[in-house]
Amino acid sequence: EKGTPLDFISFHAKGKPSEADGHVRMGISNQLRDIDDAFSVIGKHPELKGTPIVIGESDPEGCAACQGDHLAYRNGTMYSSYTAASFARKLDLAEKHGVNLEGALTWAFEFEDQPYFAGFRTLATNGIDKPVLNVFRMFSKLGGQQVAVTSDGAIPLDEMRKRGVRERPDVSAIASVEGTQLCALVWHYFEDDVAGPDAAVALEVQGLPRRVHHATVLQYRIDAEHGNSYEVWKKLGAPAQPTPEQYAQLVQAGQLDPNGPPETITVETGKAAIRLNLPRQAVVLLVVESK
Repeated sequence: EKGTPLDFISFHAKGKPSEADGHVRMGISNQLRDIDDAFSVIGKHPELKGTPIVIGESDPEGCAACQGDHLAYRNGTMYSSYTAASFARKLDLAEKHGVNLEGALTWAFEFEDQPYFAGFRTLATNGIDKPVLNVFRMFSKLGGQQVAVTSDGAIPLDEMRKRGVRERPDVSAIASVEGTQLCALVWHYFEDDVAGPDAAVALEVQGLPRRVHHATVLQYRIDAEHGNSYEVWKKLGAPAQPTPEQYAQLVQAGQLDPNGPPETITVETGKAAIRLNLPRQAVVLLVVESK
């Protein structure tokens, strides 16, 4: 009844993938509208604005156990790039409505005694981590205070909520700073699972200590060649029963490892520039140390 205390508020938010011209087309706008509508209702009640919100199921669609051609996004980098773009926009929607988003959960399961990469919505298959799990590992490396990011390659929030990402890719980032470390998680997302050109990313970092003249950048990637056990499994011939050596290779391919040693960059008056090419559906985490 009225006056009952609430520890938190929870709801579900789901996207709507489909099949279009023989390929998967994601439905990120459906998920963002679910979140936008729920935040709008909560935000209209002043007594609830500070109450923590936990999106209890927050996924590209609503059936983890279902299989089908329109769900073929689950094994590869479509899932990971969608997750990066959608989870970041939840924070933007919370800011829009002035509500307290505590967190969001992906609703994935473990399916025992199933073939490798069987097409279920999972974070791992037979103990082998999928690319999507590496996105959450990247998010876990963000810490401290979120900092503002602007991108001329980003799809505006309202446009994405209404029409998704079907006319041009969404190339944007979320960033944080903690002590001497700045982290930027950058993605190149497009709704249709079709080939496209790389994104030429020119990242300008501002607000570094003016006394610093050099910084190091450590890069983690999820793309066709990095953090991607599914692509390695296919290159091995999609074995139904991997040999011990193959299994060890797949386990290693599923990890989030640095893409080489740290690179040294120049810092001038608190600013630094980083340039990289980002394939479609790729996600990169840049860890900048400016001691």
